[in-house]
Amino acid sequence: MASEALRVRNVDAFYGDSHVLHGVEFGLGTGALLGLLGRNGAGKTTCMSTIMGFVRPRRGSIELFGEAVAGLAPELIARKGIALVPQGRRIFRSLSVRENLIVAAQRRRRPSAASWSLDRVFAVFPRLHERQKQPAGLLSGGEQQMLAIGRALMGNPSVLLMDEPSEGLAPQLVADVGRTIARLKSEGLSIVLVEQNIKLTFALADNVVIFNTGKVVFDGTVAHAQAARELVAQHLGIF
Repeated sequence: MASEALRVRNVDAFYGDSHVLHGVEFGLGTGALLGLLGRNGAGKTTCMSTIMGFVRPRRGSIELFGEAVAGLAPELIARKGIALVPQGRRIFRSLSVRENLIVAAQRRRRPSAASWSLDRVFAVFPRLHERQKQPAGLLSGGEQQMLAIGRALMGNPSVLLMDEPSEGLAPQLVADVGRTIARLKSEGLSIVLVEQNIKLTFALADNVVIFNTGKVVFDGTVAHAQAARELVAQHLGIF
């Protein structure tokens, strides 16, 4: 097995004629959590969409455990083991909580990985178990985020992409999301986390990549990012 769960190499991506990603390159270690940081419009969500196959790269490669996946259809990428918790949750509001989870179910691909099932998702998110028959559109914002995470896990991914999972949540719910992410990481899931919440990212991540105008301007450990105060302030506006 490749030592890296995910490797993005020299990727360029466009929206129409607009060049959004410029030679983006980074790696995600097996069982690690990588934080993608940057101001709004820096290219983070486009990067996630490109990994997931919603945007086709014009140049470069993307590898999942050493296997090339760039340019494949999103459903094929999902079957190979990448799942996305999208920004804005994008749950199926007219379906029940249970139906939202069942529709995403796939068998696990790697024997060493613990399998995700309805029972296991409900054990992690008891509120979803309590509301499993309710239309998903009636859930609170925090419950919808739990459902979005649970739906991604039902795909039994080996790499989980999370795009702004704390967005719009109250501080207590942000803490709950953080604990859930930490638990998933402790169980060996490889995670790419896009977050505006810098404190949360630094608390969870092993390594950090900072984007600015579609380019990687920093790639290193959390400790190195915290020490590079001027660079972080320049690109993220903190410190």
